[in-house]
Amino acid sequence: MANQNKLYKGLTPYLNCKDHTVSQESYELLKNNKYELLVTSPVPLDLPSYYKSEAYISHTDSRKSFLDKIYQSVKKYTLKKKVSLLNSFSTPSKKVLDIGSGTGDFLRACKNSNWTIFGVEPSAQAREISESKGIPAFKDINEVREENFDVITLWHVLEHIENLTEYIQLLKQKLSPTGKLIIAVPNYKSFDANHYKEFWAAFDVPRHLWHFSKKSIELLFSEASMSVEKVLPMKFDAYYVSMLSEKYKTGKNNFLKAFWIGFLSNWKGKRVLEYSSHIYVLKNR
Repeated sequence: MANQNKLYKGLTPYLNCKDHTVSQESYELLKNNKYELLVTSPVPLDLPSYYKSEAYISHTDSRKSFLDKIYQSVKKYTLKKKVSLLNSFSTPSKKVLDIGSGTGDFLRACKNSNWTIFGVEPSAQAREISESKGIPAFKDINEVREENFDVITLWHVLEHIENLTEYIQLLKQKLSPTGKLIIAVPNYKSFDANHYKEFWAAFDVPRHLWHFSKKSIELLFSEASMSVEKVLPMKFDAYYVSMLSEKYKTGKNNFLKAFWIGFLSNWKGKRVLEYSSHIYVLKNR
């Protein structure tokens, strides 16, 4: 943890946010200017309890609300895009490790595309759903004895990792020398983040402990002798996050307004290369 202390040095106030999903508690976002990284403060001692909500959709296959149905429909499309990204890599053994594998749909799509799959998912509820689909998962990365993965993926997971710098080193150890690490995270420098401010759903405090920019990803992984090979936009995130953010801000489902903000975010993102969420493809150097 000593190495991680540097991320907590020289912090300045950035924004106060509320947990809109579970507790309604307030949290502070502090900025590490050197890394261009935002830090959630304080971190609750009983952090796992803040994931216990039907609203935390990545741990369920819920289709109850209109937003749930949109999420599940978009997920089908994005799964194809994610697998296509993996298939674009030249890999010796097609071995993938998905961290935060949720209810197993991504790994099932990989398996159907002839990948040898491994998953890590801390949520017992999500693991149970995943296993019912024939996709088993480990509870913790330390249980995974395999190494030299061709691809390791973290789809909206890195922001949840408590021991961040240590975990990055662990990912590097698990990756083959020619492997690809795929990280997808929200981008607090996007238009929709700046528009919604403390109501921006992708802050998702206290579950999101870190809030990344391009610079913070570049610096953190550079210290582990890894480099960013490619940055890709996640355009659907702007619409989905804006829908949630509108609800947090106004208490209503204002889909037209949310769609407009999502559209603006992608349009401006194309010009300044700051989208609601980014996919980073990283490699060893």
